[in-house]
Amino acid sequence: MTVESLQNAFITRTQCPLCHKEILINWERDDIPYFGDVMYITACCDCSFRFTDTIILSQKEPVRYELIIEGPEDLYAKFVRSTSGTIKVPELGIMVEPGSISESYITNIEGLLDRILGVVVTATKWVAEEPEKYERGLQLQEMIQQAIDGKQKLTIIVEDPLGNSAIISEKAVCCKLTPEEARTLKTGMIVFDAESSEIEIDSYDEHMIGN
Repeated sequence: MTVESLQNAFITRTQCPLCHKEILINWERDDIPYFGDVMYITACCDCSFRFTDTIILSQKEPVRYELIIEGPEDLYAKFVRSTSGTIKVPELGIMVEPGSISESYITNIEGLLDRILGVVVTATKWVAEEPEKYERGLQLQEMIQQAIDGKQKLTIIVEDPLGNSAIISEKAVCCKLTPEEARTLKTGMIVFDAESSEIEIDSYDEHMIGN
């Protein structure tokens, strides 16, 4: 790997892990209000390989953030999810774990719920001929949409063993994870999980299950 320049924005060169051609990795430093320095990392190759990540430079200890959505104002809280972040929505029985090609992103709580809703809608279509699973999918969609409309109370949790994910809100509760808790977090396959679930879909390195 070679470095083009050592500035707030710079480029490195390396080999694509899929086709082994040379690719460029773009690094750009930024400052997020109330949070600190972050580094955006992006790379893509003509063979379809793509990688993005957001590294929070000011925090490296394993962390857990929790925010209870109680009204429309909570939907504007900033949400930072790195490739090592695990997302949980207990009321829906949902867990999204890091995957080998999962992407990082910075959005708000409404944007996060939109992402989850999109996956649930796709999963529901896949089980249209299975009445019980289909009905459960519709129920999940309604609950998520109610939360987006500010009418459904939900808890959003993100846990990150590398400390690179966060919920930025005065209402968010942040705590450090113990080494034991951090070791239980996945860093490989993505799983969208729910208790006693049977709905399953594989979509862009994500497996979704909903009971």
